[in-house]
Amino acid sequence: MSFQTFIPSDILKPFVKSFAISENEKADSYKVLPDISIVMGFQYSGKLSYSENNNAVPLSSAGITGLRDTYRIFNNSENTNTVLVMFSETGAGMFFNHSMHELFGNSFSLDDLILRSQMDVVAEQLNEAKTDIERINLVEKFLIARINYKANDELVNLAVTFIKQHGGNIKITTLAEKLNISQSQFEKRFRKMVGASPKKFASIVRLKHILSTSSKGNSLTELGLDAGYFDQAHFIKDFKSFTGETPEQFLKKR
Repeated sequence: MSFQTFIPSDILKPFVKSFAISENEKADSYKVLPDISIVMGFQYSGKLSYSENNNAVPLSSAGITGLRDTYRIFNNSENTNTVLVMFSETGAGMFFNHSMHELFGNSFSLDDLILRSQMDVVAEQLNEAKTDIERINLVEKFLIARINYKANDELVNLAVTFIKQHGGNIKITTLAEKLNISQSQFEKRFRKMVGASPKKFASIVRLKHILSTSSKGNSLTELGLDAGYFDQAHFIKDFKSFTGETPEQFLKKR
């Protein structure tokens, strides 16, 4: 398996963290942990699916996956190659006329959000492209044509920054007060752009923060208290749902 990342062009940098080309010669299964970015993918060969209730659920060759708070197992066939778009936390909302919260926990075909005729053109061009740079350029061109600058919400951008600065350990009521907005209006605007409620997004940020700072020297109590958990059982439950492992199992691999 190879995974090569690409920096987006200047016009897309505020909305796209990175592009990637994922190439898998052999059939494989792999775990993907929750992240704070919506991901879009264009497969130009092979097939992808994910496991759910012991069944393989096929993914569209052009699709988008919303935020999740649980891990997911993906499966690829032989010679599966994909162009991936990793949006910034509020970036995906700049390209689609839907609330990003509709995507939470799900993967959709892009033709559920975009005219099928438009997707057919992109798919044909990607299949005919000879190099990775050509493929990235095609996807960039597709995105640039769809940017809706009016959709930008600076208040939500600021809220995301605050949540990340606090490692997800911040009360949403406090955050709404800090931003001088009612909690109901804040949550509505946040869900539309980010794809999750502020509370859910903060919980994902918090667990990602735990994973990034954990080491074999940390005790469960330290991990939980540092992350703002007051109940160890709740912490362990959330951690296992997030990673598929208990904290002890996860830390043994660090």
